[in-house]
Amino acid sequence: MKSGCEGKETGTKRSISLPVLNNSKDNVELIRESRTSRWRAGALIILNVLMVAHFIQWRFMGTTVSPIEPSESMFTLQNGAVNAGVIFFSLAMIATLIFGRFVCGWGCHILALQDLCSWILKKVGLTPKPFRSRLLVFVPLIVALYMFVWPTVARALTKPNELPLFPAFTNHIITTDFWATFPPFWVAVPFLFICGFMTVYFLGSKGFCTYACPYGGFFGLADQIAPGKIRVTDACNQCGHCTATCTSNVIVHQEVKQYGMVVDPGCMKCMDCVSVCPNDALYWGFGKPSAAVKKTISRNYSLTWPEEILAAIVFAASYFAVWDVYQIVPMLMALGISCVTTFVVLRAIKLFKTADLSFYRFNLKAAGKVKPTGLVFVFIVLVWTAIVAHSGWIRYHEVAGSRAFQRLQIPDELALAQGDPARWLSAVDVASIEDGRRHLNAAKDFGFFANADTLPKLAWFEFLAGNTETAAEILKTASDLQGSQPRALSLYYRGSILNRLGRFDEALVNLESAIAERPDLVTALEEKGVSLWQLARRDEAELIWRKAIGQNPNLPLAFSFLAGA
Repeated sequence: MKSGCEGKETGTKRSISLPVLNNSKDNVELIRESRTSRWRAGALIILNVLMVAHFIQWRFMGTTVSPIEPSESMFTLQNGAVNAGVIFFSLAMIATLIFGRFVCGWGCHILALQDLCSWILKKVGLTPKPFRSRLLVFVPLIVALYMFVWPTVARALTKPNELPLFPAFTNHIITTDFWATFPPFWVAVPFLFICGFMTVYFLGSKGFCTYACPYGGFFGLADQIAPGKIRVTDACNQCGHCTATCTSNVIVHQEVKQYGMVVDPGCMKCMDCVSVCPNDALYWGFGKPSAAVKKTISRNYSLTWPEEILAAIVFAASYFAVWDVYQIVPMLMALGISCVTTFVVLRAIKLFKTADLSFYRFNLKAAGKVKPTGLVFVFIVLVWTAIVAHSGWIRYHEVAGSRAFQRLQIPDELALAQGDPARWLSAVDVASIEDGRRHLNAAKDFGFFANADTLPKLAWFEFLAGNTETAAEILKTASDLQGSQPRALSLYYRGSILNRLGRFDEALVNLESAIAERPDLVTALEEKGVSLWQLARRDEAELIWRKAIGQNPNLPLAFSFLAGA
């Protein structure tokens, strides 16, 4: 039998104890290299190559299998669209319920980026230190419930009695719009950098998995009742190699000693601990699940309870500040930003509370004096939090303006039918227009980016307020930023407004572009007929109006146009 190192465990309240190795040259390489790490790296590389191949195949052929992303399951729950994502997520959950959390460790592209970051940091002499929080660890589960349970609950609470709880399922396994649910490239790059690299640098290996991944929220629960676990034999002598090697921040040697297996739901079955064990005492096998074991080990955390509460407040505030701001920050990116913000804010506060503080090899404060590196750190934190706070201010105006838009009572058709819709506005409309213009103009004038979702709303407010030229210009900006169906609507409204301004040639171009994007947009046909009529192309106008009525017989304006022709 191989022999491991001997040692005794020492520690403090805020540290994790590991056996102490003899500081001699013979013991420098006591922990052997993990054999499975290369296999896992190969699996993750193949995964990323297949993802790129999937994208390339879609670009060349125009049709492909829908994204194999767990987030796609939301569309199944909301509108019954069965896609490859929900199939993958379902199979992954079943596998986790049996074998444990292997899918995370061996089949996640975000985890691959995090492991790459950890590897790079270690190559330059920086070892990510795990950030351990009592409260933030529940964030993934909360977000998972919001994404995958709340839609069904909301439907049950609001649906008419005659409608079923679940929508009728339809086949959406094949798609022609593969990238529709993904952010644009210029957002995807910082998204991956924040979630795959920055979270590791600040929160430790697999920091995003621990504090932000909603899929991990469910996988962690499933792992608790899975019979497949990392288990131990009597050959274990508590050398601590397993814990030192674990990239999931699990205290392996303590858990296997106390429970005979790893019970931490953060264990992603990377198998490094099994590979490096000098006594071959660890193995993966079936047996009693974690849920059947009473947890008795006292965990060590990075924060005191007051700090925990502050961390939860900072996390929530920063999350709602950046989520969907400018309509470009997706949920997972917002979670990653919130993780980083929480860490740096608490570390900056600690800098002014303690006499000594370091971060990696950087000495931020010593003997009560803030070092130059500490001042640089404070400056970076101030810039970062200022950007987050500014995003929150912009997001407030975006949300408030959108709520004002929802309060409008005047129908679009009535407003567009009049050269000046002011006399048709109710008191609620007038107040909503004033609020909406104030909020959305603030977001537009002081934001770093234009919001393609709120610009059309601002344009409508301006039109109702009598600022027709301004409305047309804002809609032009919006249509340049938008794609597909939203762009078609902006072009339609701009064409309609240009008709009211007498700019019929320009209106016709916009309306034809809208119809090209959405042939089913019958109201655009109506307005196109108006443009043609005013341009003295009356035969064409009549044909267009008849076509519109053919698609929708309930078009009183088209009938009145034909009657007047």
